[in-house]
Parts: sequence; structure tokens; C-alpha cells
Amino acid sequence: MTDRIFALLGALNMFIAVGTGAFGAHGLKERLSAEMLAVWQTAVTYQMAHALGLLAIAALVPRFGSGLLTSGGWLMFAGIVLFSGSLYVLALTNVRWLGAITPIGGLGFLAGWLLVALAAWRGPTV
Repeated sequence: MTDRIFALLGALNMFIAVGTGAFGAHGLKERLSAEMLAVWQTAVTYQMAHALGLLAIAALVPRFGSGLLTSGGWLMFAGIVLFSGSLYVLALTNVRWLGAITPIGGLGFLAGWLLVALAAWRGPTV
């Protein structure tokens, strides 16, 4: 069941990332400064990369088990919400204190990938 949850979260986040990327390129180009468009694009890029990470976790759960991978997946998902989410809101509102939330999401990404590595290290060999 864990693999299904992360496959769903990964696919939905890819859908959102493609949509927000297109919206930024076409709908926000005339409304945001170049600096805020770059912030928006950073949010899209990290959301897309980590949505792929969630799909990778879904594929790895049957191979390595779900313990470390489940924790890693939830940390990665939290990273998407906090990192990309805070950057999307920052770009739209220019509320600078939101930048303080972004690194917390980055730590979620780092911890999530570390747990994926640990799951691969500890996992069964074929």
C-alpha cells in the first residue's frame, strides 16, 4: 500500500509541477519580476525532481521494504510542500519572511534522500 501512496503523490506532484511551470511561463511572465520568475522556476524544478523521487520510492518499496523508504517518502513530500510551496507563495506575494521556511523543506529533501540511500544500503541483495 505504501508504494501506491507514493506513486499517487509522485504523479500528482508531477501534474502540479507541469501545470505551475506552464502557468509561470505563460501566465506570470508579464506579472512577476525576473527575480520572482526565477524563484517560481526554482520551485517548479525542485517539485518536479522530488516528485520523481516519490515515484522512485514507490518502485523501490517492493525491493527494499517500506520502513526507511516510507519515512524518506514522507520527508520528501513535506519538502515539496515546504520548499516549493513557500517559494510559490513568495513569488506571488513578495512576502520575504517566507524564505525562512524554504530551508526547512530543503532539509526534508536531504533527509529523505539519505533515508533512501540507507534503505538501499541495508536492503536485501539479490
